[in-house]
Amino acid sequence: MPTIKSIETLIVQLPTRREHKWAGLTEVIGRYVMVKMTDSDGRVGWGEAPALKDWGGEFGRYFGESAMITRSVIETYLAPAVIGLELGNFAELHARMDAIIRGYPYSKAAVEFAAYDLAGRWLNVPVHTLLGGKARDKVAITHSIGLISIEEAKVEAAKLAAEGIKTIKVKIGVDPARDVKMVAAVREAAGEAMEICVDANEGYKTPGEAVQTVRQMEKYRLKYVEQPVMGIERIAEVGRRIDAPVMADESAWNAHDAIQIIQNGGIQIVSIYTTKAGGLYKAMEVGAVCRAAGIICNVNGSIETGIGNLANVQVAAASPAATLSCVIPISTPAEAQHGQVGGIYYKDDLLVEPMQVVDGAVVVPSGPGMGIDVDLAKVEKYRVRD
Repeated sequence: MPTIKSIETLIVQLPTRREHKWAGLTEVIGRYVMVKMTDSDGRVGWGEAPALKDWGGEFGRYFGESAMITRSVIETYLAPAVIGLELGNFAELHARMDAIIRGYPYSKAAVEFAAYDLAGRWLNVPVHTLLGGKARDKVAITHSIGLISIEEAKVEAAKLAAEGIKTIKVKIGVDPARDVKMVAAVREAAGEAMEICVDANEGYKTPGEAVQTVRQMEKYRLKYVEQPVMGIERIAEVGRRIDAPVMADESAWNAHDAIQIIQNGGIQIVSIYTTKAGGLYKAMEVGAVCRAAGIICNVNGSIETGIGNLANVQVAAASPAATLSCVIPISTPAEAQHGQVGGIYYKDDLLVEPMQVVDGAVVVPSGPGMGIDVDLAKVEKYRVRD
């Protein structure tokens, strides 16, 4: 039985296509930690921590992880705890990581992604098979429009519609008047066939402010309203007073949070992250709890590089609860980019080939492990040296 032999970490920085920000974010996306895991037979698996110091749970319940924090946690605590573990024993992997240090789900997810990739390559099966099999062959993509100008958003929305993207998420939560104008402009530019959702990233000061603002937007037909305010109870208050369903994101990290959301009522959608829960194993738990309660889900992320985004695609394929379009990239190396913007947040990527897109959805890769090989030359090209 092969075992985990070594774990190496490195930091990369991908060049962004354009600035992508949301309420509360103060740093650039794409400067993330990669994990290279080697087993006793010489096989290699890859993981990623899209760590952002500004990204954490409500009221200090969870904390941001910078790239440097993540790297230190992995090298100091997690790697020594899991080296020597037999491949495929994910329950024990999590038990060891949780025993050695509390918290740090992004750090743990990066190690776990690499372990899943490695186990899939050892067994010659895709990761979604290890997660219980495919619930779907394609993962529909929602493109996120960040905090850019209204004119820029109109141009991008029109292009997305022409490219066949079916759903746009608009970042709001900065200024109510600006937000309403932005949604109106995106609806006009994208057309009536486009599904539009909005994400305030906890940006509104009170449930009342959120309700007043969303009510002005609802004539533009919102698919859902994501995390309008901070706090499970406060999101639910908004949800009970508007027509569009509300989604919990910053409030929903793990299966225990999902239980609290269900008990509170008023929230109809939960966003699953492969990272917030601490990895695929625990992300599947979130989906199972939500499905049992009739709450629908999508898979969301932190604009990962292709290495982390493959994990998003695998769990989106495997989780029966993830029926909504997913807010994840369409990871595409520079050589395959020809001016498209749908799902493209970086000018280049770390995969040897692009994700395949059909009718606005990513085709779930069927190769072993995470499904697409890592381009080692690109990793070296974008590696950040100490």
